[in-house]
Amino acid sequence: MKERALSFALIAPLLLLAACGKSNAPVAAEPTESVATVNGKAISKADFDKYVEDVQRQAGQPISPEQRTQLLDQYISLRLAVDAADKDGLAKKPEVVKDLDQARMNVLVDAEIKKYLDEHPVTDAELKPEYDAQVAQMPHEYHARHILVDDKATADQITKDLKGGADFAKIAAQKSKDPSGKNGGDLGWFTPDSMVKPFAEAVQALKPGQMTDQPVQSQFGWHIIKLEESRAASAPSFDDVKDRVRQMVQRKRVQTYLEDLRKNAKIEKKS
Repeated sequence: MKERALSFALIAPLLLLAACGKSNAPVAAEPTESVATVNGKAISKADFDKYVEDVQRQAGQPISPEQRTQLLDQYISLRLAVDAADKDGLAKKPEVVKDLDQARMNVLVDAEIKKYLDEHPVTDAELKPEYDAQVAQMPHEYHARHILVDDKATADQITKDLKGGADFAKIAAQKSKDPSGKNGGDLGWFTPDSMVKPFAEAVQALKPGQMTDQPVQSQFGWHIIKLEESRAASAPSFDDVKDRVRQMVQRKRVQTYLEDLRKNAKIEKKS
């Protein structure tokens, strides 16, 4: 893996989140291993390890020994910035208090969700049914040709000529105003959601080899459409997306948990 510095923009919010969960109340001193001393204050290895763990999770990749050294320098800088903010009394400013409260809420929510998922883990047996359901919802792909003209009268005449045996590709090359005309109107493979609604609906109603009985109007003009073939969209293998499927099931589980919390709460909205 190539070494690269972790961005300050990525790691700076992590210190805020870590700091907002700490109490200002004095605690009994315990001997702990430290990784540095800054202005006479020791930085414990446990605090720094937690910081590295959070950065690693955000980065989505392992932290190398070289990057860990960089992180320590960055962590020291951030701690110095926090000390300066404390000396300036920023923690008492109303807007900062609001930000800290919001950050504290985010940390606690994340901790509660993690606790819930730890106590209600997603099993492998739940993943395949979710994968199958997602695959079943994948749209079909279509291979079609079309001829696009400006007015209905021209479209009606072209439709009549095609029904009489005219060659679709030749007429598309001669009369279609769409760039695909030079390729005989061939649009290649596409999914319905990539096309305007009237066109997509018309294509989905056709069988391979069929042509629209009447021209189809869209904001681009009038279309004569011929469906060449259709196929089910190719799905990635279960093993390739297993982790993503697990995340989907977890999100659904968390959503159900949050909905249950709402059901059991007394909520009065005022805005």
